[in-house]
Amino acid sequence: MTPTLVRQHPSRTGAAPRVDLRARARDWSEIQERMLVPLYEAVYERLDVGPATRLLGLGCGSGLALLMAASRGAAVTGVDTSSARLALARERLLPDERDARSQQDTRIVQGSPAGAARTGGYTVVTAFEPIGCLAGDAEGLGQLLAEALPLAGRGAAVVLAGWGPPERCTTSTVLRVAAKLGEPLRGADAWRPTERDDLEGVAERAGLRPDGSGRVACPFGYADAESAVRGLKSTGLFDPAITATDQVQVDKELTEALHPYQRADGTVWMPNVFRYLVARVP
Repeated sequence: MTPTLVRQHPSRTGAAPRVDLRARARDWSEIQERMLVPLYEAVYERLDVGPATRLLGLGCGSGLALLMAASRGAAVTGVDTSSARLALARERLLPDERDARSQQDTRIVQGSPAGAARTGGYTVVTAFEPIGCLAGDAEGLGQLLAEALPLAGRGAAVVLAGWGPPERCTTSTVLRVAAKLGEPLRGADAWRPTERDDLEGVAERAGLRPDGSGRVACPFGYADAESAVRGLKSTGLFDPAITATDQVQVDKELTEALHPYQRADGTVWMPNVFRYLVARVP
């Protein structure tokens, strides 16, 4: 939920927490990113992503969704602002810089989508980083789309993703820890409950035409509580809480919040539902 299950912004009302960005990117890549694989698969199947697809992935992170599209034959371009995550994406997608075909079909771009222009335009644009968890995340996605949509051809599919209803997302109870601990710095980066029409609102403001939606079960499963803590913190959702308190306090309260979802064998299991909206460029 690239910049995570939601984008990793430093707090606007306090100093950014000191974190090892490379370690966090690795935790995202090795632990958390795979939780959204069912979402990627459902969207690619629905849109029949394949050799004729030119895909632009916004907030591509460490590149797992891109890799899955490329394995179906698509030409993929990923855009993100995190240099640490993009380094991992390049390792996955461009392991051999001498492969001219790979360089042509796969591109990794840091910064703005405006630097990702491709001849012929994109046929699919994905924004898999789920919104509906931080105040202001819908507006941030709107700004990203404003830069990306001029690169897409007419009729191109644009996929937006978001958290499902809180009552169907077990993880929402754990995310309330972030809201509680980050209360002193409450502001644009604060956690908020998901609203029903978040995705439709973004599409409407971007001038897109809705063309169907779906819900996908994406359970969060971890080998143990320590892995769960590392994975959840890799999303950046707990940064305001870390800034307001400290790493030790956040780890302690997050571990306690995870306790109801820890099984007898030590694994952690939290069922969730995510929504996606398919819209079209007019």
